[in-house]
Order: sequence, then structure tokens, then C-alpha cells
Amino acid sequence: MCVSNMEVAEMQRSSAISRLSTLDRLLPLWIFMAMGLGLGIGYIHPNIANVLDSARVATVSLPIALGLLWMMYPVLARVRYEEMSRVRQAGRIFTVSLIQNWIVGPLIMFVLAWLLLPDLPEYRTGLIVVGLARCIAMVLIWNMLAGGDGEYCAVLVALNSVFQVLFYSVLVYFYVTLLPEWLGIGSAQTIRIELWDVATSVLVFLGIPLVAGIVTRYLGIRARGRGWYEGSFMPRLAPTALLALLFTIVVMFSLKGEVILRLPLDVVRIAIPLLGYFAVMFAVSYLMSWKLGFKYRETVTLSFTAASNNFELAIAVAVGVFGIASGQALAAVVGPLIEVPVLIGLVYVSLWLKQMLFASESVAVISTVPRE
Repeated sequence: MCVSNMEVAEMQRSSAISRLSTLDRLLPLWIFMAMGLGLGIGYIHPNIANVLDSARVATVSLPIALGLLWMMYPVLARVRYEEMSRVRQAGRIFTVSLIQNWIVGPLIMFVLAWLLLPDLPEYRTGLIVVGLARCIAMVLIWNMLAGGDGEYCAVLVALNSVFQVLFYSVLVYFYVTLLPEWLGIGSAQTIRIELWDVATSVLVFLGIPLVAGIVTRYLGIRARGRGWYEGSFMPRLAPTALLALLFTIVVMFSLKGEVILRLPLDVVRIAIPLLGYFAVMFAVSYLMSWKLGFKYRETVTLSFTAASNNFELAIAVAVGVFGIASGQALAAVVGPLIEVPVLIGLVYVSLWLKQMLFASESVAVISTVPRE
């Protein structure tokens, strides 16, 4: 018997969370636990900072640097760089994506950060750093759950990876230092950074794992084939990025434990503009894509690519430029804590909007099970 479009939508919504791995579904819980463990370690061993600073890479202690590098490596080994050749075949969708990711998104985060955190320049800067880091990992999951175009998403992820290497440091310098001065806002609170400081962090914490990821992917596929690489190797490698992220969070909170315990509402203040950013960015991108005439699968891919963020890079840059115990680093850590549950919710929103805005694309499903 035929199943109605509304019933199809309900089946899609009910299966979305079940398709998300336990590891990804409970990411906010793991982050909370890592925060708690870090606070406990910092309380028991207050001299841990001296131990961590005994060896350094650039401006970051060696253990933290290794954690940040490994956090990025599995993510970048997963990117399908070989799909970049498809950019010319669908230039329109990639042009819209670049506008959403590198013009609209940063502006929205800049405005929200200054409006909602006018008195907290460190956290505000951390949020801007997050807003400029375009997603290259979790977006593949959100796109899949919402029924987006997996092939286009893979190309957009590769495209964002390249753009982050080329332009991320320039945009951070522009939005953190230059634009506030040009607008004449917060002259006493504007944080000035050196372009080379950001570029160094990007080259180290994005450049090294990017090269390692490209080499790993090329050699792995050449030696064992794409099926083995994506079906066997990556499922084993990918979860290690979470371990590196949690390790970094444990150390960060062990160093900043006393401040965090004294200022618990700071996390709430950081979370508010993040919530606004994800909601506004998704809505703007979805509406823009729909108005431009893209199909549902393309609209979903464009919207989730634009609304998601590369919190691994944001954390690495915040730690590398401002220090592991900085307010900027804390703001970057709150990013994935908020992003995961919000983006799960937006998957359901997208499936609901499909029935309203893309009803003509819906196809009835033939069921072999009779109704009771």
C-alpha cells in the first residue's frame, strides 16, 4: 500500500538519530566528562602547567601540540580530495557555497559576537575564530542524516579544506583586528593580533595534518582500494580524533580549572551567541538555496555545510595564538558542546521543511506490509 508523504517524513525523522553512532550522539556528554576530569586533575595537581610546558612546539606545549595535530589528522584523511575536479561541473552550487561559508557565515558570527559579548573581548574573539572555521568533518554526518547529496558534500568539504589553508589566517586577522578598528567599535577592547601568529598556527596545526591526510588517503587507496580505505580503515581511524579532542579538553580545563569554577555563567554567555549563530546561519542558507531554485538534496548540503564549523581548527588556532588557558580557547571548546545537539535538531527541521518547501519532489513509498 502507498504511504503518505507525512508518514515518510515521520519515518525519516525517527530513523535519523538511530543512524548516528553512539560515539557521535553522546559527544556533548564526553565533552562534559572531559571538562570534569580536567577540573579534578587541576585541583589535585596544581603544578601541571609546569610539566606541560617543559617541551614546546611553536607556542604550544608538546603534549598539547600532539593532541591538536592528531585531532585534525583523521578528519583530513577522510576528505575526498580526488573529488575536487568536479567543481567545474557544478560551478553554481560551489559558488553559492563559497559565498555562504566565507562571506555570510563570518559576518553573522561577527555581528552576534559583538552584540551579545560586548564586554568580553576574549570570548568574543574565540567565537569569531569558531565562525571562520568552516566544517570539514561532522557535516558529512548531518548531511547524510538529512538526506543531502553526499557527492556534492564531499566536494564542498574538500573545497573548504583548501580555502582554510589559503584564507583562514587572513580572515581571522581581518575580523578580529582590522574590521573593529574600521568600524570604530570597542576601541578599548579590540584584541590586536599579528597575521603571522595566526598563519603559523594554521600552517602547523592544519598544514601538517593536511599533508599527512592527503598522503594517507592516496597511499591507502592505491594500496588497498577505496572500499577498504573508507569501509575498514577510516572507521578505525576516525574515532581517534575524538580521543585527541577529549585529551586536549582535559588539559585545558586542568589549567583553567579555578577560573572556570569561579565563572560558571561564562559558558552560558558563550553558548547564547553560538545557538543564535547555528540557527540564523542554517535558516539564511536554507532560504537562500531554496530561493535560488536548488533541489532538496542540494539545499540540505549547502545549508549544513554553511551552518557547521570546524571546531578542531578553531581550538588549535585559539590555543596556538592565545594560549591553552585563554578565554579564546575556552570559547572554542564550547563550540562542539553546543553544535552537536543543535545540528541534530536541525536535521529534524530540515526533514520537516522538506514536506513544506519540496513537496513536489516527494515520491510515495510502496509498502509490502499491509496496514492493520
